[in-house]
Amino acid sequence: MRISLRWLERHVSLEGIAPEQLCDDLTMSTAEVEGLERFAPALDDVVVGHVDACEKHPDAEKLSLCRVDVGGDEPLAIVCGAPNVAAGQKVAVARVGTTLPGDFKIKKSKIRGVESHGMICALDELGIGDEHAGIWVLPADATVGEPVARALGLEDWVIEIDNKSLTHRPDLWGHRGIAREVAAIYERPLHPLDTRLPATGKAAPCPVAIESAGCSRYVALPIEGVAPGPSPDWLGWLLRAVGQRPIDLLVDLSNFVMLDLGQPNHVFDRQRIGDRGIVVRDARAGESITTLDGETRALTPSDVLICAGDEPVALAGVMGGEGSKVADDTDSLLLEVATFDATTIRRTSTRVGLRTDSSARFEKTLDPTLPLRAAGHFARLLQSIAPNATLPAPPTDVGDWTDPSATIELRCDRVRTALGTALPDDAIRGILERLEFEVENGAGADTLRVRVPSFRAGKDITIEQDLVEEVGRIHRYGNIEERPLVFEIAPPPRDPRRRLVRELQDRLAGGARFHENLSYSFIADEWLEKLGDQDLPYVSVINPMVRGEAKIRRRVVPSLLPALEQNRRHRDDVRLFEIGKAYEPEHANERGEPRERHLLALAWAGPPAGEDAGWADGRLIRLQSVVLDLVRSRGGGQAHFSIEGTIPSWAHPGKCLFLELEGASGPVAVVAELEPGLLPAIGLSGDLASEVAMAEVCLDRLLEAKAGGAGYRPLPRFPGIKVDVAVSVPEATPAGDLTRVIEACGKKQIAGVELFDVYRGASIGEGRKSLAFHVLLQSEDKTLTDKDEQKFLERVGKRVSDLGGQLRTRGGP
Repeated sequence: MRISLRWLERHVSLEGIAPEQLCDDLTMSTAEVEGLERFAPALDDVVVGHVDACEKHPDAEKLSLCRVDVGGDEPLAIVCGAPNVAAGQKVAVARVGTTLPGDFKIKKSKIRGVESHGMICALDELGIGDEHAGIWVLPADATVGEPVARALGLEDWVIEIDNKSLTHRPDLWGHRGIAREVAAIYERPLHPLDTRLPATGKAAPCPVAIESAGCSRYVALPIEGVAPGPSPDWLGWLLRAVGQRPIDLLVDLSNFVMLDLGQPNHVFDRQRIGDRGIVVRDARAGESITTLDGETRALTPSDVLICAGDEPVALAGVMGGEGSKVADDTDSLLLEVATFDATTIRRTSTRVGLRTDSSARFEKTLDPTLPLRAAGHFARLLQSIAPNATLPAPPTDVGDWTDPSATIELRCDRVRTALGTALPDDAIRGILERLEFEVENGAGADTLRVRVPSFRAGKDITIEQDLVEEVGRIHRYGNIEERPLVFEIAPPPRDPRRRLVRELQDRLAGGARFHENLSYSFIADEWLEKLGDQDLPYVSVINPMVRGEAKIRRRVVPSLLPALEQNRRHRDDVRLFEIGKAYEPEHANERGEPRERHLLALAWAGPPAGEDAGWADGRLIRLQSVVLDLVRSRGGGQAHFSIEGTIPSWAHPGKCLFLELEGASGPVAVVAELEPGLLPAIGLSGDLASEVAMAEVCLDRLLEAKAGGAGYRPLPRFPGIKVDVAVSVPEATPAGDLTRVIEACGKKQIAGVELFDVYRGASIGEGRKSLAFHVLLQSEDKTLTDKDEQKFLERVGKRVSDLGGQLRTRGGP
């Protein structure tokens, strides 16, 4: 937004304030200033000249030979091609050496054999308009030889303020609002501005009906006795300074009031409206309007129209329609000043692709008390320019609106504490009063009752902290004394789960070469049906982001399944992991919150292994090793695999192992091949036929187990002995019990125990099973012999018999 300092001085004195200082102070206290520039800098270099004589060029019918006095010793001879140049005029002269906009440098030249020592300028050549029909004729009282800017009183600076920093401050979208801030910053009085409505006649007011929720207030003021015509120079120059092109008195005055007070308004031709009156209504489906820019715009019921009777004459808050143009021969007008809903105007402006000065202000939630004052401001300015203008009838003021002014209690101690400075109560009160807040003593000794004016109460000042910020920005944060912060420094609390997650991520993404998958905690109903888990209890959300994904997962493994097909299409070896939360509503706490579980899910997929592949080449075995490595990397108690546990729906019932860890309340992990029936459902059949191993690690149980740290262990100095141990035991005997028996019988010489086979059959007997283990015996002190192996097996056989079992094989492979 552009602000003219010459315009600003109509509201507050800027005496003694350099433009650069004003920009700095506004940036530090109010809004960010993006730029500062002279208005029409060419006017400082171009001087006032008097055309002493003007004759036709002897060799060019359209050229004139002028002798122009510019205050020097001799008049300048200038060749001019403008049709309106004449002797006796005051004109703007660019002398030799002057540089005009567009980097156009004036040089002595010869035109049709006659030397020219300068140029008589038109407005567009000075960068302040687009008029090029003729030269710019200056007022007769302009002083010859003076720079045009000084002679006409046009010396001005223009500051540009970042629009984004004003989004919450609709009061600053006009010069009066900026002046109010300047007055508060420099503790200067704000010049009074009379916006009372002048006396009106007793004719019938214009009928207005509001039939749309998008309009809360509508003021309609009839005006007579004024016809369209040019604006006075002071008005045109102020508009030019802020980038507006003067058009005619009515349009210019409408723009001036908007840029002065921040309240858009519109002038209708009352003769075109006739006796139908104004109706504010929502647009109908299929309706359209041709706006003043000549474009026909399709409307929707979310748009608001201003109508003469039922005929649309303006797109509310955005732009007038072709039917609202003021005819050249009319002298009967209707001034509209209204309050429209900010969201409605923003939506309409965005949808039709038309953002105007009017819509930019309405979409900021304007002060609803402003329309009548804006109408009074317009009427008083109009009558000062065109004394014959009259107001034949009182204004129509209708709508359902309320004054947003509010009272907030402010604790002065709260201000001092929040700002970190000892501001006296009187200083706090003074700052607020300079911002035009009404302040009274509150109930407490250091409490103030602050009445927030309507122009700040819309969506800006609503709570006590907002008032603290007002005091802080006007007092200036830079004026607050710097003090060192003194406080106790305590180490942050340790979060073992976060540390565990980071360790697992590093280990999996490092040597294991897994890629992390990130997904939402929701699970689609179609996946629940594929897994057969649709009847389990789930936590559900009321407003799901995607239809059919209202349930929150109970496990993390299903979140990896949709990613397998897409990844398998691009590579043969797919390794994915995801760490996330799962929820079980059947295990709720005393507040009714579901139990939250932290899980690590892993998936390893690829083409099926060939016939020549050994048992160790299978992905299930390799994933089992990865999981065991993750658990063992934390050190601590013994870990072993078992076949006892609740088999999840995604797991192959015959190829599923459970990892048990000393100190954990249950299985720490489950490792299994994917249920074969799921492969076609997730697209891993046919050309993408795959072998898929899955695993899920419960981080909560892993944290329960004692962690000793991996530590350092040297490589073994002596070779080990591989022994296969097969044991026949009753069906109910857990594999974990046998693993612990084998570890105990090794007498600290066990380097590894791995279950590799489970057998049931007639040769074993009914109600019994055979479990086979790979055992590695290794000593740190010596090379073990066959005798050591036999002693180990004898100890195993004796301990197994105590469990009702029998040692079936003895010896190494």
